[in-house]
Amino acid sequence: MCLRRWGFCNLGQLLAASERYTWKRYYLHRVNLEHHMKSGRPGGDYTCKSLRGHKGKVVGFSYLVGNTTLQDIWRCSPVVCSASLDGTVKAWDIHKGVSLWSSSAGNPVTAIVTDPQQCVVVTSDSTGAIKSWQGQSGAELATFSSSSTQCTLLPFYKDGASFLMVGTAPGSLLVLSSPFLSEISRHVVCDSFQINIILSSPDKKWILATSKENFDFSPKVFWSASLCSPVEEEDTVFVSLPVRGCIAAVFLPAQPARVAVIHHWGPVHHTALSVFDLGMKKSKCNMEAEGQQVESFPLNLKQRHSDIILHAKGSSTILLTDGNDLNVYTLKGALIASFKVHIQPIISLCVDSFRVVTASRDLSLRVLTWKKDQDKALTLESQYHLLGGSHTASRGFTGVACDYASIVASVESVEGKDVLKAYIFNS
Repeated sequence: MCLRRWGFCNLGQLLAASERYTWKRYYLHRVNLEHHMKSGRPGGDYTCKSLRGHKGKVVGFSYLVGNTTLQDIWRCSPVVCSASLDGTVKAWDIHKGVSLWSSSAGNPVTAIVTDPQQCVVVTSDSTGAIKSWQGQSGAELATFSSSSTQCTLLPFYKDGASFLMVGTAPGSLLVLSSPFLSEISRHVVCDSFQINIILSSPDKKWILATSKENFDFSPKVFWSASLCSPVEEEDTVFVSLPVRGCIAAVFLPAQPARVAVIHHWGPVHHTALSVFDLGMKKSKCNMEAEGQQVESFPLNLKQRHSDIILHAKGSSTILLTDGNDLNVYTLKGALIASFKVHIQPIISLCVDSFRVVTASRDLSLRVLTWKKDQDKALTLESQYHLLGGSHTASRGFTGVACDYASIVASVESVEGKDVLKAYIFNS
């Protein structure tokens, strides 16, 4: 019953470790948790904590320890790390609503990511300094100078080794070891334009990097082994996808070598979504990467292109935000559903196997859950709103993330001291 209901469910190792944990116990626990996450009654189904401490704008946050398919049966307390323009990095126990540690104030932090496998936090600041922090204590581990005032960060784990992908404002992709931040390789992707999209395929074989700032650039997809284990005198293996002006991109979770790209076409204001299958082919002397287009359809979008958010589910479901709306498409371009659940634009989106959560400038989160329609196509069912506070004190949500049993969102404060809101669902 567990395996039929939850595709992510793999508890063999857990159940072998202790007689306390049984399939029956997990099933009853998970059903009860999902009931609370689906109904969303304040007090009865969830509790809300406000995490205060930053004295500036929160630029990002990420789970360092979350409730995974194994951990949620233990009711572990998730740890979320956040960074601010006030120059501090903080770790929070969201169940208790308290700060576990805080760095001393430094230069304004511009980006933050976490590597849960190593329990490491990585940040970049306004001077181009990239720093790694020990997740349990907050001790600084290493510093690397990128010489870039804006960096895009992606933690990457492959073949037992951890790396950090860094996209710079001058248009280079750097590959660093993690957590000690030694440079492994460097590649020019889009000269003089910031790399602001870096994605990894689910099987870790491909890395997509591109800029949204120039309509003439094509997204580049790299064979990850040639980035992380470069061979002297051998060229980096990559393919430039035959589209220009990338707006957003996403790998299909159940099709690791398939990537969907929203891009410009024809006149500047026209957009399309194209899907490519990636692969390797043997040439006369070596192996080459290739990207074959398998689908493409036009999009009639009303929102500014820079604000579009793209996600995917399974092998054929596309989620796309367009202003206040959340749209669900098939890979063929059929619009399955459109949800008008906010009165101001959606600015962040998180997706897991059970639900989708949207965050809006209207100071609300909308929770939607997955379901199959009569034709057994995957779609969403809108459930309820979670509110973020008072409009007199707040300007709206700026980001959202979730694990299997909680939701965390950042709220922009009128007075400049942003707050994190944590919603913990009862099980």
